[in-house]
Amino acid sequence: MIATAALALVLTQAPDAAGTAGAVRPAPALAAALVSEARAARERALHFLLDAQNADGSWGGARNATYNDLWENPETHEAWTVATSGLVVMALLGEGDVARAALERALPRLVRGSALQRCSEWDLDDFWGYAYGLQALARVLADARFARAPEHEELERAARAYHDKLAHMRSGGWGYYANAEDAWRPTWTTSFGSATAVLALVDARAAGLAIDDQALRAGVRAIELCRLPTDAYTYSLEAVASPGRAEGIDQLKSSLGRSQACNVALRAAGSKAVDDAALASALDAFFEHHRFLQIAKGRPIPHEAYYRVASYFYWYGHWHAALALEELPKERRAGYAAQLAHIVVENQEEDGSMWDHIMHDYPRFYGTAYGVMALQIALGELVD
Repeated sequence: MIATAALALVLTQAPDAAGTAGAVRPAPALAAALVSEARAARERALHFLLDAQNADGSWGGARNATYNDLWENPETHEAWTVATSGLVVMALLGEGDVARAALERALPRLVRGSALQRCSEWDLDDFWGYAYGLQALARVLADARFARAPEHEELERAARAYHDKLAHMRSGGWGYYANAEDAWRPTWTTSFGSATAVLALVDARAAGLAIDDQALRAGVRAIELCRLPTDAYTYSLEAVASPGRAEGIDQLKSSLGRSQACNVALRAAGSKAVDDAALASALDAFFEHHRFLQIAKGRPIPHEAYYRVASYFYWYGHWHAALALEELPKERRAGYAAQLAHIVVENQEEDGSMWDHIMHDYPRFYGTAYGVMALQIALGELVD
């Protein structure tokens, strides 16, 4: 468990004159205690991921089914495996030479995963495979360690395959389900799905890959249209964006996880819709109302918690909160980084994993990947 001094840091942190708690830099002694705990958590998580890699180089699998795992098919599991493995690859890229062997085993599996197809007439979970497969390979291609790898051209071809399928399946922005009766093309757009796709496309462009600029612009516009004056983003793209019911899914307390992803995606794509003040405001809300994410964590039924928060937004939200704090001026990051590191450490399991949802054997691995990436960023701010 986290040191008492570091816990006190999080609970007693005072806001600055602008009302922004993240602007307060931790006292050196308290920061040192937190850094020690966070480094140990990161090390445990890394060992968990390295020890649990499947023989084919992937992570996760269809094992450990529960009563609500009853609708998917083999292609759905392939989509989840590809997406999960893509996230782990992204996490391991930040862990240096100790993860090199695992990465080299994982990359051929991600290449084969680019053959992924639509899961069914209504289930579009292949979206997650396309998005995270593309983002992972883009980051590999941009990594100097793999720039001259013999398989470089093969990695590029696979990345292009993921890109083309991702760009093709959009409906304005991106969603992951469809109406079975008119689903020749998707008709549903979500704010966070669009944010996930936009971030993948931006990373692909940064890696030197040609991307579908029209798809990127449409995704950015979809996210912008979901933005509310409350700093929330509506779950889905609506004709008229509205917060809706007082305890509904489009309220700020429901949007805590997806708001961070949407803000980061807009900034990454060059939109002017989110300035530093908006980023900080959304981060303040994330930590102020964090209990609603915490209550949802581990619940097996999607959207059963207060404000219809689903458990699988937990670690997704924390990684994107880390990306969001990186966008702020340097002097404003440490307070947010300390709060984030504290939460990650406190929610790590004894075996080093981090999970949030109950869905076969994928959450332990995607959750740990999100958590590791959040710690990488948080520690970078606390150690500097």
